[in-house]
Amino acid sequence: MSQEIKNIPVEDLVLWTENPRDPIEASANDQDIAERALADSDSKWTLAKLARDMGTDYDFSEIPTVVYHDTKPVVYDGNRRMILAKLKHGYIKVSGSERLKIPDIPKEIPCNVCSEKVALRHILRKHSETGSWRHLERDIFLHKFMGQPKSPFLVLEDSTNLISAHPYLNQGFVRDEIFTEDGLNRLGFVAKRGELLSVHNKKEAQTILSDIAHKIEGRQLNTRTNRRKPLSVLEPSVQSIIERNKKKKLRPTAIHLRGAHPPKTPVRQSRRVARSDTGLFGGPLYLKAGDVNNLYRDIAELYKFYLENKQLLSAAFPAIIRMSLRLLCETAAASNSMGDYLKSNFEAAKGQLGKDHKTTLANQNIRKETIEQLLHTGTHSYKAASNLDQTVALSLILGGILTKTHGKR
Repeated sequence: MSQEIKNIPVEDLVLWTENPRDPIEASANDQDIAERALADSDSKWTLAKLARDMGTDYDFSEIPTVVYHDTKPVVYDGNRRMILAKLKHGYIKVSGSERLKIPDIPKEIPCNVCSEKVALRHILRKHSETGSWRHLERDIFLHKFMGQPKSPFLVLEDSTNLISAHPYLNQGFVRDEIFTEDGLNRLGFVAKRGELLSVHNKKEAQTILSDIAHKIEGRQLNTRTNRRKPLSVLEPSVQSIIERNKKKKLRPTAIHLRGAHPPKTPVRQSRRVARSDTGLFGGPLYLKAGDVNNLYRDIAELYKFYLENKQLLSAAFPAIIRMSLRLLCETAAASNSMGDYLKSNFEAAKGQLGKDHKTTLANQNIRKETIEQLLHTGTHSYKAASNLDQTVALSLILGGILTKTHGKR
């Protein structure tokens, strides 16, 4: 039988080190993978979102795909859910995970046990076309596990670390229109037999690739602007390099642009502490139906969108979230003044917060006397509005106030 449903203890399941979402050294263990997933520096795991989306119960309609390596059941698909399960039952411990709202998960999970060939086929079908993998991760999977040749996009990354150095390049139009075989040729590069060749010397190659990356980051080259003529947006000096070297001989090139990911092997000294991410409003709010609840839920979804797409958004995007908090307060205050509404409910709401959240308020200077001014300042000052840490801190106390005045009884 190529597939079999089998109940396996969560404690026995082994997380996959070669997960295309975020591969790690083969010597890493479950603890290493969980720490990396909770830190989530590139927003690849989003465990907090998964825990929220799962609700109160574990969903048995999606079961892990498991391949036995000798006697070890390795989770090929479902690693995020199994990290949550291992955290829930204390099989692994990561600082900050106590803030996750993990649903009830049994200690023994039904799994789809199959051969590696079947598992890889299922993984490709489930993830490559749904957006759960990004473009570079898909190319890596197709080459490493499905035997396909390296795409020009992957050749470029392996030879330069360009995509790792500039994660916003990991998007569809860049892969499919800029760093294609033809697109690279126009820039003076050739991807051939898995190797990057160039007519430019190392310094020139680095200058060209860095310039086009910066033009994409600055939106001078995107799906709406200069999409069909990428060379035209490059600096004149860079265009001159490309023109001057057109007839030069191709040679292998390998450069490592700054900003690439750190080594994949975790440093095993004292345990790494995951980055603290309190989240907007400190977690889900349960408000009475109406305009306030609708607006709150829209803002929460906007924040999720930001977390999942921030590498593609400008530095100004958090200002939209900050300004929406003021609108939420004004809506909740109704016929009262926003200032009176905030001040009359501030202390009671603060009293319901935990120690960590109170410390966050203090660090961001959020007091009964300052909260109204901070909300006003956020709508008029770009710099203040873009201070995401202060915006999240404001949302903590607002969550308490809204629960007090508009919470379900």
